Parts: sequence; structure tokens; C-alpha cells
Amino acid sequence: MPSPPIARRGSSGPSSAPKRVFLSLGSNLGDRRTLIRKALQALSGAGVNVLRVSSLYRTEPVDLRNQPWFINCVAKVETELSPRGLLRLLKSMERALGRRRGTPKGPRRIDIDILLYENVVVRSRALTIPHARMKERKFVLVPLREIAPNLLHPAARKTVSTMLRETADVSKVVKLKKKL
Repeated sequence: MPSPPIARRGSSGPSSAPKRVFLSLGSNLGDRRTLIRKALQALSGAGVNVLRVSSLYRTEPVDLRNQPWFINCVAKVETELSPRGLLRLLKSMERALGRRRGTPKGPRRIDIDILLYENVVVRSRALTIPHARMKERKFVLVPLREIAPNLLHPAARKTVSTMLRETADVSKVVKLKKKL
């Protein structure tokens, strides 16, 4: 089986054709649903085509446990931005929605992470794709399985469903009845 493509340094502008990307969105401060909804609307307004969004999930904090529970979801999007260009857009959106850097893994108004970008693998100081810890995170894997259970992780060569079955994460992930 061929190795996944490696993104080249210095490439940050638009790529040639729309690329399929999966994003994780989460919030545990303020009006969490509204912040996630605004982030999804901002993506659409920035030319990122939102194709599908998972249900919302109430999720237990994992690393820093003494903080409010999160609301999380996963979105499947298409973009012509390169991985680095998309990262810049997402960080700008987080700032516009009130995110301020504080305690690592601590409370935040909004967090938007690139989980997968096509089958590309990126390893740099600023960006890691596939997301470095997605295989270990039920709050990512449960909503991702909802919308793409057979999606293959390009480095682990496992489906989302398999990674969820194999994860050691025992944190609580509860599907919310109310939609965005």
C-alpha cells in the first residue's frame, strides 16, 4: 500500500482542488452551542464548504479534569486552502470568537482542530495532521464515527470505528438530544 503524501513546507495558499477535511470543534466556556454554531457559520463565510456536522456531545474533560464539561462535534468540510492556510484561518476564527491562550488543555470558549486533511500527513512544529492524539480521544472518535465510521486514518491505517473500539479512553461522551 502506498504511503500517504507528505505536505511540503512553505505551502500555505490555496491548493488546486477542494480537499476533504475533518475538523473537531469544542467549547466549555460561555454559550457553548452558540459558539460552535458561530464557528460553523464563520467557516461557511470564509469559503470553507461545510458538508456534514455530527450531533453535539457533552464530554468530560480529559487532561485537565477540574474544569467545565465540553460540548464537542465533528464537521466534514471541503476547502481549497492548504493545511497551513486552513490552520491560519481556524486560529483567526478562534480569536474572533474570543479564544485567549491560557492554561494548556484548560477551559476555552472555542477550539477548532484539524483532524484529517485528505490522506495527507503533516509533521511540523506548528501543525500535525492527522491530529496527534485523535486515536486516544473518545470526544473526537465518537462524533467522527457518527459521520464517517469507515474513514481510514492515513498513518495508523485503521478505521475510525476500529480506533474507537481500541482506545483506552474511558471518559464520558454523551450525545445531546438538542441540535445546533
